Amino acid sequence: MKIQIAKNRTIHDMIRHIPFDDVVNAVTACCLQAATQLPDDVITAIRAALAKETSPLAQDFLKQYLENARIAAETKLPLCQDTGFAVYFVEIGAMCVIDGGTIAEAITAGTERGYELGFLRKSIVDDPVFKRVNTRTNTPPIIHLTQVPGDKLSVILAPKGGGSENMSALKMLTPSAGEAGIIDFVVESVVKAGGNPCPPTIVGVGIGGTFEKAAFLAKKALIRPLGSVNEELEYKELEAKILNEINASGVGAQGLGGDTTSFAVHIEHFPCHIASLPVAVNLNCHAARHAGFEL
Repeated sequence: MKIQIAKNRTIHDMIRHIPFDDVVNAVTACCLQAATQLPDDVITAIRAALAKETSPLAQDFLKQYLENARIAAETKLPLCQDTGFAVYFVEIGAMCVIDGGTIAEAITAGTERGYELGFLRKSIVDDPVFKRVNTRTNTPPIIHLTQVPGDKLSVILAPKGGGSENMSALKMLTPSAGEAGIIDFVVESVVKAGGNPCPPTIVGVGIGGTFEKAAFLAKKALIRPLGSVNEELEYKELEAKILNEINASGVGAQGLGGDTTSFAVHIEHFPCHIASLPVAVNLNCHAARHAGFEL
């Protein structure tokens, strides 16, 4: 029996149906866009770094980044040979369903098609230890799925290259470590990474939750637009303190010296256990690729 919601309306009437192929096509377009078009916020950050850079070598690198972005956008060729692990942040409305399959199936199919149509490098192996055979489709993707109110589907793709991902770090600090311990750990992680993540980087920091939640928060922090600030004053100030120390390190562009080692530090936080203070660091290289859509 249908539950009556309002006159002449039922729950069934309120459900929004999105065709499976619409999701596949949108994901395909996202893969192509993310691989070839550096977002405007990243371009702006590179130009701002170039304007204040005093190292001639770092200036040359920053100019090359801008030229590389221009060529990639014009020719529709990848910004980097490492076209990354496809990582998706997905919000699906409670009143929204995908007709013809699941959201995970649609995203996987779109990823496979996008990487094939764009001649993007397939970098995923099916077993991490023993076989390590390339799946030849750049799938399966990583999908972080959250159900939200409403009837919309929102998807953000953030391809993650191996060079920056390999420089990730996580530490279970004691609560007594406090703000100073967090700053020391994040700065140490970035400086230790050196030129491996192709700096200037964007530094995602996850604080709180549990072991796995902190890592997720650090990665989620990387999709925040460059130039934005944390809405909470204390965390805004903490981001600035960490960024200042990172840039004072002199690691610089490509790890060869300069004034800008990181464009920004973005923090996401979550409640945690009274005995814990998990902190995770996830880095994005200067080619911070992302694309998204809403259906």
